[in-house]
Amino acid sequence: ERPHLSELGACFLEHQADFQIYSEYCNNHPNACVELSRLTKLSKYVYFFEACRLLQKMIDISLDGFLLTPVQKICKYPLQLAELLKYTPPQHRDFKDVEAALHAMRNVAQLINERKRRLENIDKIAQWQSSIEDWEGEDILVRSSELIYSGELTRVTQPQAKSQQRMFFLFDHQLIYCKKDLLRRDVLYYKGRVDMDGQEVVDLEDGKDRDLHVSVKNAFRLLCGTTGESHLLCARKSEQKQRWLKAFAKEREQVRLDQETGFSITELQRKQAMLNASKQQATGKPKALSRPYYLARQKHPVLPTSLPQQQVLVLAEPKRKPSTFWHSISRLAPFR
Repeated sequence: ERPHLSELGACFLEHQADFQIYSEYCNNHPNACVELSRLTKLSKYVYFFEACRLLQKMIDISLDGFLLTPVQKICKYPLQLAELLKYTPPQHRDFKDVEAALHAMRNVAQLINERKRRLENIDKIAQWQSSIEDWEGEDILVRSSELIYSGELTRVTQPQAKSQQRMFFLFDHQLIYCKKDLLRRDVLYYKGRVDMDGQEVVDLEDGKDRDLHVSVKNAFRLLCGTTGESHLLCARKSEQKQRWLKAFAKEREQVRLDQETGFSITELQRKQAMLNASKQQATGKPKALSRPYYLARQKHPVLPTSLPQQQVLVLAEPKRKPSTFWHSISRLAPFR
């Protein structure tokens, strides 16, 4: 008679897509805290915030505590639903909905965590671009936000079938290739890019290429379906070739998922990342040493260690510790 007291699963299922707004909030939360810290140093804002709290008869919690509440809520939903499912009998008519709601909210938590990671990566990508000599064309962040794979390949050019050793960096939407400096092998020069949105990846058998009439091994071709332009690339080993083919498939899947979830980098985020990279290059100091860290003093929710790692939301300001993947790239193009 009173299902609202005992049936909650359907509510989460009905609004599961709406919970994605928490992703934007969680990503903006660190910047909001920094701005609040700046304003609370000005007495007129301190009095204004306190007057608003008193007029609304709010409890005695600082404004940064209220800003943290939505972050805490999205962390708690999977925990609370897991507890509810634990004590819900399987024969209860809400059991299946609660089970589905728990799965849905875990997916939301994973989505938020993944978007947070992607946004933290754009600073690294901007720093990488600033280290490349003779860069041409638009900034890489205009279209891309994820480095998927990188490595050295032999590029066979037309019409003389000349072989060139190049470093290739596969991002979502585009493939960048660079040339190593002859004396300083850790310095890279920009040589070009391939728009991956219109490319077909063709696996080639070892032997004579019918287009360039040269013998190739561990080769594949990038073929543009609209212009007919092609790029013949060769790996040193068969295993390397297979890793590249898997990386190209992963790139297409990443683009598809971003389109489905609506993920994108805003113009403001892109410009800020490029500005930070240019400042770091000018000073030669790591960004983390030069920017204020108000959020290092913030208390953020700590989830139980029993949760799967992908559900733990890293909601504090990133400390920008380089991953192993990016560390390996820094040997080729150091983030100066």
